[in-house]
Amino acid sequence: MPTKGFPSIIVFDVNETLLDITTLEPLFDRIFGNPGVLREWFAQLVLYSQTMTLSGLYSPFGELGIGALKMTASIHGVNIADTDVAELKERMSSMPAHPDVLPALTRLQDAGFRMVTLTNSAAGASPTPLEKAGLSHFFERAFSVAEVEKFKPAPDTYRLVAKELGVETSDLCLVACHLWDTIGAQATGCQGAFLKRPYNDILPATNVPVPDLCASDLTGLADEMIKRRQST
Repeated sequence: MPTKGFPSIIVFDVNETLLDITTLEPLFDRIFGNPGVLREWFAQLVLYSQTMTLSGLYSPFGELGIGALKMTASIHGVNIADTDVAELKERMSSMPAHPDVLPALTRLQDAGFRMVTLTNSAAGASPTPLEKAGLSHFFERAFSVAEVEKFKPAPDTYRLVAKELGVETSDLCLVACHLWDTIGAQATGCQGAFLKRPYNDILPATNVPVPDLCASDLTGLADEMIKRRQST
C-alpha cells in the first residue's frame, strides 16, 4: 500500500459492477431459447473490444454490442431482426442498479470519498443509464473510453481519469467486478478493488496482479475501503 495512504478517489466500472446486466436475459431467452447465451454474447463483446484496441482500431462499444449479438446469432443459426437490436439498445440503456450499490455508494459518500465512473460505453444524451438507475448524483464525473478511443484495460483509459482530475494514477482506486479491469488499473499505477460478482473471480497465475481489496458484495468492499482510508 502506498505510504501516502489509501486513495480518496474511487473510480467505478459501470456495466455489471454497478448496473445489473442480468436484466438482459429475457431478450436472450426469447431469441436463443436460453438466457445463458447472455454470457456468451458479453464475453464476445469484451473480447472484440479489446481486440480492436490491441489492433489500433476503434468502434463504439454500442456498435460492437450489436455486432456481437449478430455474430452470436449467426453462430447459433438464429436470425436477428431490427426489433431485437432495438430491444437490446433499450435494455442496455435502462439496467437497474444491483441491490448492494445504493447503500455502498452512500457509505463511501458519507465517508468523504470522491467518486467517478469510467465505462467502455460512449457518453449518451440524458437521461443516462446512471441517471435512470438513480445513481448519477453520487459521481462528480462520468468518463468514457470514447475520449481516447481505446477500451479498458488500455493504460490510456485510466490515465485519462487521472489527467482530467489533475492527479496521479496512484491517487485512484478502480472498483470493478472484472479482473481484467483491475489488472489494467493496477498495471497503470492505480489500486484495484475487485468485486466478486457471479461469473467473475480471481485468476491465479504468474505475474497476474492480485487486487488490493476483494469482497463478494459492494457494501463489504466499501467498508474495507473506508477502513483502509481511516487507518492512514
